[in-house]
Amino acid sequence: MTTVPPKPPTPTPEELPDWLAPLGGALLDGDRLQRVSALRPGLGARKAAVLVLIGDGPDGPEILFIERAATMRTHAGQIALPGGSADPGDADLVQTALREAVEETGVDRSGIVVLGSLPSVHVAVSGFDVTAVVAWWRSPTPVSAVDPREAASVHVISVAELADPERRVQVQHPLGYTGPGFQVRGLLIWGLTAHLVDGVLELAGWQRPWDRSRMATIPERFLTDRRTGDRDLGEPNAH
Repeated sequence: MTTVPPKPPTPTPEELPDWLAPLGGALLDGDRLQRVSALRPGLGARKAAVLVLIGDGPDGPEILFIERAATMRTHAGQIALPGGSADPGDADLVQTALREAVEETGVDRSGIVVLGSLPSVHVAVSGFDVTAVVAWWRSPTPVSAVDPREAASVHVISVAELADPERRVQVQHPLGYTGPGFQVRGLLIWGLTAHLVDGVLELAGWQRPWDRSRMATIPERFLTDRRTGDRDLGEPNAH
């Protein structure tokens, strides 16, 4: 039987480093949190969780991402936050997010301090309500793609790059979805991942004004749902 490590208490904003304290405070503000999920609120569907892991790197705050394996049934090849569906043995969705991050990237969970969670959002194409767990990577450790069936690569990207107005775009799916995107290091971050990152930037005060009329095309390799062999089925909030 797997023993689940005890969850340490969530630090108060006063206990966080100065660069992270505004985000810690925002995660206690229910009204601000609800605005992040307002466009696609959870529906009481199957539960999943992702980890927004934020460390202090050489260029300031940075966030951990994975590139999903090209063989995945949904969202194949997309840039995503570590995470996955809840398992019966998970004590809660925090444990789901941490377990999945360890399995996908090899991150040492002892160096992670959970700050809070965003309200769940619904993803129609996979049928999950996804909760984003926000955490401080207090003691960063080397990470890499552990299981090639789940993750093709791992990326740690600075907030300075993500918030750069020249890297911000609007992304439009052929079936109608339009949402924020990030063009960083030759990668396109879009869909739910971009929606959550955009929300975290706003909560933390890291957002910078950008041209919301700048549009980007989604590469064809991101538009296949492997459950059907066809394009993602057409809810406007499918991603």
